[in-house]
Amino acid sequence: MKRLLLATFLFSAFNSHAQTPDPWKITAANVNPNGYYGVTVANGMIGIVSSPEPFKVKDVVLAGAYDLYGRGRVSNFLRSFNLLNMYLEIDGKRIGNNDAKDMKQELDMRQASFTSSFEYAGKAKVTNTYYSLRHLPFTVLMDVTVTATKDITITGASVMEAPDALKDVQNYYNEIDRPHVVISLLTSSAKSPTGKLLMCASNTFLFSEPHGQEPRVIHEMWDNNMHLVKFSKKLKAGEVYRYTIVGSSITSAHHDDPLNEAERLTIYAKLEGRDRLLKFHAAAWDKLWKSDITIDGDPQSQQDVHSMIYHLYSFVREGTALSPSPMGLSGLGYNGHVFWDTELWMYPALLVLHPELGKSMMEYRFQRLEAAKRNAFSKGFKGAMFPWESAETGVEETPVWALSGPFEHHITGCVAIAAWNYYCVTQDKDWLREKGWPILSATADFWASRVERNGPGKYDIKNVVAADEWAENVDNNAFTNAAARANLQYATQAAALLGIKANPDWSLVATNIPILKFPDGVTREHATYNGEGIKQADVNLLSYPLKEVSNPKDVRRDLEYYETRVPNEGTPAMTQAVFTTLYARLGDGEKAFRWFQDAYVPNLNPPFRVIAETKNGTNPYFSTGAGGIVQSLLMGFGGLEITPKGLVQIPSAIPASWKSLTINIDGKTYKIGK
Repeated sequence: MKRLLLATFLFSAFNSHAQTPDPWKITAANVNPNGYYGVTVANGMIGIVSSPEPFKVKDVVLAGAYDLYGRGRVSNFLRSFNLLNMYLEIDGKRIGNNDAKDMKQELDMRQASFTSSFEYAGKAKVTNTYYSLRHLPFTVLMDVTVTATKDITITGASVMEAPDALKDVQNYYNEIDRPHVVISLLTSSAKSPTGKLLMCASNTFLFSEPHGQEPRVIHEMWDNNMHLVKFSKKLKAGEVYRYTIVGSSITSAHHDDPLNEAERLTIYAKLEGRDRLLKFHAAAWDKLWKSDITIDGDPQSQQDVHSMIYHLYSFVREGTALSPSPMGLSGLGYNGHVFWDTELWMYPALLVLHPELGKSMMEYRFQRLEAAKRNAFSKGFKGAMFPWESAETGVEETPVWALSGPFEHHITGCVAIAAWNYYCVTQDKDWLREKGWPILSATADFWASRVERNGPGKYDIKNVVAADEWAENVDNNAFTNAAARANLQYATQAAALLGIKANPDWSLVATNIPILKFPDGVTREHATYNGEGIKQADVNLLSYPLKEVSNPKDVRRDLEYYETRVPNEGTPAMTQAVFTTLYARLGDGEKAFRWFQDAYVPNLNPPFRVIAETKNGTNPYFSTGAGGIVQSLLMGFGGLEITPKGLVQIPSAIPASWKSLTINIDGKTYKIGK
């Protein structure tokens, strides 16, 4: 408990300038480049990661763009062209880290924007704000505002530089002159490391002056990997001047003609104009925030929960067949691969808050169902076996040295359960027939072929990596077996709903898959488990979300046993979120709150309270953990339950320090407390 209190004290210092944390804005005053962990602005397609340097961003990550390079001879996320790399000169002096005084940065989660501001040499105050435009999947925008305190000359430049891993870089500059507009396009293309993808980006200035009075734009070629456009303007003391950079990035994974499309998208944004772009961006985020969680009585938890929901919304996009990796669009962590982190941890929260986002995540799996069938075939099984790590094609992308690739089979059950839950929440029987049933039936066939039939009650599932990944090549893992049972049962229920004759073997197999117990009734994690430390939740997932263990006495017995088996360090954030959910459902709001804080407070990194995977970790942003914690608010403290007839609310408890918890889901309200 002392460690938790110390962590809470340390991280309250992140917002030490404010007495009460703002529910929507996280502010860093006097930005220090040392120990700085960037925060992400994203629209479900493009992620922009902040930097402590003026006018720089650390990374630009484009969803769905993979190539074979780097770790483990498997597909990896690629760094995209940095569309917002720029510089500003004042009176011929380029502003660097040491010149930006009183640097302040702020993430506005309500508007999904990131702002940096500073003062320069008594001559000017400078602010720049960027957005990954929510309504335009491939387009970003940055505003720069200069307030002159003396007469000055400014030179603003937009710099396009290819990341190191790309090759065959081509640079283009075009001016399109029309009677009502002049468009100066700074464009680059390059091939991915193997040449598989063509990656393209283009941007342009949007000036605030009327057409014909804009500054003159000059193009400069520096070298094969870098070129820029720039302009100069004189400002009088007291004058406020704003200019904007808008640009688009797209690859051949997204479009058959990415080079021309990058320029077309940039021209489209230019002629829409800054004000319309920001209006539609704000409207899109207003729609997302119609589903929200409000905590009355705990401002810091409220800000942190908004940050978690904001990141989950930022990493997923409606109308795609894309699904988030454990680090979302915050960088290249986990190579951008898709794991169970999606279906078990992020997806349930997003499904409840915004089913259309969950639909995109399920479409990702549906489109890779044939690859999962080939994966099962290659291992000698029937049906569909989803890979532990998935990227563009749906083949196994786990590096060979990690045994989870060939052995962590519970992912197949996780995908099937997610498909069933999509029907439960939406009641969309057409989707169930067209997309859900093919997934549920093929995965049920997998488990029916995967079990070893050793007599009644002994349809064993042997030789797996458990959900607790420290348990490798074990037999009858609790979570794997329970997920398989749920998969088989849900496939049978789906058949009945659709008027399809279910394979009777599914029910037979489900009935005979064992869930092992110790003599005192505690669920045993696997056949050779004897109380060792666990990396992450396994047995306790049988209570939530699997509903395999439902008697409150049994739920508490398993909780009290396994909560003492989680080490202080080296375990991912979502384990404690499961404990939170279960204690809240058992009516113990205080113990639930202790685990709620332990799930993420020790994992926070400055200056924006971004969540790392583990306590004192340095690899944010861990959207898996955020998904688990948001679930603990929705389904734990909030008592929401996904059932075949839709969402219902069951009894739960909140901590005494919270006056109330309110869950708004697109117009429907659930409230707990006063």
